[in-house]
Amino acid sequence: MASTNDLKNGTVLNLDGNLWSVVEFQHVKPGKGGAFVRTKLKNVLSGKVVDRTFNAGSKVDTATVDKRDMQYLYRDGEDFVFMDSSTYDQITIPQATVGDAANWMLESQEAIVATHEGTPLYVELPASVVLEITYTEPGLQGDRSTGGTKPATVETGAEIQVPLFLEQGTKVKVDTRTGDYLGRVS
Repeated sequence: MASTNDLKNGTVLNLDGNLWSVVEFQHVKPGKGGAFVRTKLKNVLSGKVVDRTFNAGSKVDTATVDKRDMQYLYRDGEDFVFMDSSTYDQITIPQATVGDAANWMLESQEAIVATHEGTPLYVELPASVVLEITYTEPGLQGDRSTGGTKPATVETGAEIQVPLFLEQGTKVKVDTRTGDYLGRVS
């Protein structure tokens, strides 16, 4: 248990049997009446975001979330197998839990896996990854670095938009949160 005065961004709360992560919070002290804490909470499993207000100083149930550095080993059907970098224990995480992170993961890549009482909650990747373009249409004469974009498939199978001048075999930096092209890597 913790007080609402101790809330911080990233704190995980156990409310109504669900786990909620604090996205943002604001301590409000109106001129009349008691102080309160206005929060924006994100459901850890579904990603749903809700606004919730608590009385200042009231008790909330916090959940212990264990974040560990793990290495992605391989895909086993619909599941992904990760290995704890410190203990070498292997853990299998279902596709639904990995979510969009699957589009940017290469074998032996490092990731942070968050678990609560042994249950994997989510997989957190670095802000950007370097991937090779495996297929894209050839550029045409007159294509410039500024201007339009074209679809390109990267080595994980995901499709991104890249500038017209990029060719197959080029290594590019991709933002793992949005899937945006960030630049070429030499």
